[in-house]
Amino acid sequence: MPASSVLSLHGTVSDLPPDKSISHRAALIAALADGETVIDNFSGGLDNQTTLAALRQLGIDVRQDVVSLDGRPTRRVVIASKGLWSLRPPNAFISCDNSGSTMRMLAGILAAQPFKTTLVGDDSLMKRPMRRVAEPLLQMGAIVSLSESGTAPVVIEGMKPLRAISYTPPVASAQVKSLVIFAALHADGVSELIEPIQTRNHTELMLGLDVEKTPFGNRIQIHGGRPIDAKPFSVPSDPSAACFIIALALLARESEVVLKNVCLNPTRTAYLELLDSSGAHLAFENMRVVGGEPIGDVVVARAALSVPLRISGETLVANVIDEIPMLAVLSAFATGAFELRDAKELRAKESDRIRALVSNFQRLGFLCEEFADGFAITKRHDEPKSLVKIETFGDHRIAMSFYIASLVSAHEIALSETASIPVSFPNFFDVIRPLQKT
Repeated sequence: MPASSVLSLHGTVSDLPPDKSISHRAALIAALADGETVIDNFSGGLDNQTTLAALRQLGIDVRQDVVSLDGRPTRRVVIASKGLWSLRPPNAFISCDNSGSTMRMLAGILAAQPFKTTLVGDDSLMKRPMRRVAEPLLQMGAIVSLSESGTAPVVIEGMKPLRAISYTPPVASAQVKSLVIFAALHADGVSELIEPIQTRNHTELMLGLDVEKTPFGNRIQIHGGRPIDAKPFSVPSDPSAACFIIALALLARESEVVLKNVCLNPTRTAYLELLDSSGAHLAFENMRVVGGEPIGDVVVARAALSVPLRISGETLVANVIDEIPMLAVLSAFATGAFELRDAKELRAKESDRIRALVSNFQRLGFLCEEFADGFAITKRHDEPKSLVKIETFGDHRIAMSFYIASLVSAHEIALSETASIPVSFPNFFDVIRPLQKT
């Protein structure tokens, strides 16, 4: 491993960002519930704020304030709605900015509303695949149109009520699963979704849906037309955000860091299991269940990985999809090697993350082989002799991963931008700075 510029990393992190996935879903479910929903510890990330802005455009009453909970300032969101068909036609198109989660999951709700809506996004989002969104909604009776290339703008003419369907998503996607669930809540009858490869299950937990294990995967039943009662949500800390701090602690010369109140849902902790089996020093304390979600404190200490990380298989890839950039950087700097396969979906994120990672690792002197569904790092063959400029491609996870690299590299690294980071981790630098001891 190159000489570390972070000699010591110590402290307790109580202000990791609230979970991005749960925040999106809590807001969308609240918009369909009958009554007033209080969501504590809602994420201030730009993607989650985009979801709130979209709901406001659709006539939903959304209030946001900062309150004191357990002695610390916490973002509280209060959403008032009158049930499944409370949305109103927007005055203009709805911009989802950089948030694929907003565009895809909101589409499931809009498919059931008796009006026409157009969803657009920033340059990155307008390039991301949306046929996977349109296909189940068309089967349910909505009218959905896309660009010729199958991307946004997504134009939806809703149908009330939608037809109940039985659907098996062609790709492992928690967003597609959730949009089908949201649409099916408005359907005439009982819909069934078969999930061959399990993805994060927050939507099912938050709605209390029946999930049956079958030889073909999880079978989820959704009863359409049933009212949803408003109930409070409390959002735990984001395990995907925790990954950056954990990686830095593992790479530092000496460290012990406690990450408080992290969501430890089994569909989100595959990367922790991978690290543990590769020699990382991890411990879990104060374990409990809140709102159906396992939560606990993660304790991490400096440890050398015993083997390079190798990620393959659809199930593992689906359950570490957001952490792959940071895991690649961790493995490359800790062991000089890394391998990723079966991850073609990574090319359809905020950037083509496979190409982004390979091109930046090559700038850092690593020998890489790129595949259609991944890449491999075999060794570091050429140490940089001057400043290395990293291209983030405007992707928050690429930016944060290589910022961590800049802290542990023996060579100077500069990022093309850091403005994308608040998409998911607004206080990224504020969390890292107090932990550093040089």
